[in-house]
Amino acid sequence: MELSIDTVGEQSGVAVSERGRVLTEISWHSGRRHTPSLTPMIDFACRQTGNTENVKQELEAVFVDVGPGAYGGIRSGMAAAEGLAVALDLQCVGVGRLEIEAYQHASSGLAAAIHRASRNTWAWQIFWGPLDRWRELEPAKTGGDFELQRALVDARRFAGRPGVICGEPERLDEETASALGDEGWLLSPPSLNARRSGVLAELGWRRLQSGQGLPPAALEPLYLREPAIGPQPQQ
Repeated sequence: MELSIDTVGEQSGVAVSERGRVLTEISWHSGRRHTPSLTPMIDFACRQTGNTENVKQELEAVFVDVGPGAYGGIRSGMAAAEGLAVALDLQCVGVGRLEIEAYQHASSGLAAAIHRASRNTWAWQIFWGPLDRWRELEPAKTGGDFELQRALVDARRFAGRPGVICGEPERLDEETASALGDEGWLLSPPSLNARRSGVLAELGWRRLQSGQGLPPAALEPLYLREPAIGPQPQQ
């Protein structure tokens, strides 16, 4: 069995899976209080699957969303994953938020996950399917409205077919959304933009099977930008 943990946004999720196939999946609104709610939800997911301690003893790996997203959320999920992995001697797999969101649209061929990183900045990553050839076209990047639009236009023209924008397409301004629509991009509906820990379970299993499992200390968060609070200049 495997445990998947996703706490990078205000909506969090955990899943228990077997060889990447979901047995139990739970999603809840955590807001910015990821840490207090996470452990009870992990225990609840284990109870829904079977006896809590028995399920934990049967775990073979922990999969965790490494961001980008809320700094506190990323740290909360990674700390829980690392703690369980150390205690139970498990391998870990880290998967980025943007890939989790895009993977739900792998059958579309071309999928771009976008996330509003700040008032004036986007984070995005573009992927190419189908499932048996799933790969990123380029690493996750950040930039303003112009850089995002240019990246999406270039990717769509490279692919030569329509693509799906997922993640947070509803936060695009009307002019940008219209321009991207003219270029052949489709906006994913809200019901298909919810990030699922079950998708993390499938992606994590695929990576584990390809030899990408890591010891817990080797997990790396994906922040993409510096935290707002950090070392202050000397007075």
